[in-house]
Amino acid sequence: MKKIIFNIAAVLTISLASINTHAQTYVLDKTIALPGDAGWDYLSIDKVNSRLYVSHGNSVNVVDLNTDQPVGVIQNLQGIHGIAIDNKANLGFISDGRANAVVAFDLKTLATKATIPVDAKGPDCIIYEPYSDRVFSFNGDSNNSSVVDPNTLKQVGTVDLGGGPEFAVSDGHGKIYNNLEDKSSMDVIDVKTLKVIRNFPLGPCGGPTGLALDMKNYRAFTVCRANKGMSVVNILSGKVITTLPIGAGVDAVAYDPETKLIFCSCGDGTVTIIQQITADSYSVIQTLQTQARARTLALDTKTHKIYLSVADGEKGTRKSLPGTFKVLVYKLR
Repeated sequence: MKKIIFNIAAVLTISLASINTHAQTYVLDKTIALPGDAGWDYLSIDKVNSRLYVSHGNSVNVVDLNTDQPVGVIQNLQGIHGIAIDNKANLGFISDGRANAVVAFDLKTLATKATIPVDAKGPDCIIYEPYSDRVFSFNGDSNNSSVVDPNTLKQVGTVDLGGGPEFAVSDGHGKIYNNLEDKSSMDVIDVKTLKVIRNFPLGPCGGPTGLALDMKNYRAFTVCRANKGMSVVNILSGKVITTLPIGAGVDAVAYDPETKLIFCSCGDGTVTIIQQITADSYSVIQTLQTQARARTLALDTKTHKIYLSVADGEKGTRKSLPGTFKVLVYKLR
């Protein structure tokens, strides 16, 4: 009897997984045209104010997520990469890589509040870390992180990373996880001491870029360009659990804790969508066709929509066609 019950349960589990996988298919919802012809990098979402921030050359385009319409532009920057959101201080922070600075702006009015010089070169990824109430910029040309106090709007520290940083994410409990692209490893940073306390080798992952966390299961999802893979890492032990195939030219990854889906956005014009079955079991369920060079994304966990920025390219070159910059919006079918 126990064997029969076990077999029935296994069949039901497989059937339910199949239904769940079929239901969670992504399709194009709309495109949002945005002004300007410069390059692009990170996208960030302000959940409290329902806004999407899109880095775009020397400016930031702002989109209202309730209407999916542009509502503003933050200008007069030199060459930006990322946008961090601090709702506690009602401030956003932009990493201006060419200016070697972090720019603070008001989340309500979008007015610039301060330009904060950092003693490093090439601020790129930037995050707000709630446990320490600090902003961390990750400086690609200096192999370190600059720490900014959002209350005084001044740099208050530096973290030596030991390699070239890419994406970083906070666990909300005093640690930051940061991929080192040139070392194919992941740093664990203590936000109190401002020290790297552990470093995890990520092999077979090579050239890690995007990073996302599942704190319920203590898993990190790191995407890697060199081997076209997404690796699942146990952040308690540092062990790589499994690696799944994804598209080429990956940059970003996002995890939706409600749907248990992982999104890997790739420059080859695809988003690899992976279903988390258990903490250590994963399956690719969709290769979503997007557009070439749509390599960065943001996930709205309220609506489960994903947003990717891109411009149309001149055939046979890497040049973008004027007047074609936009955000592609995809939703659950």
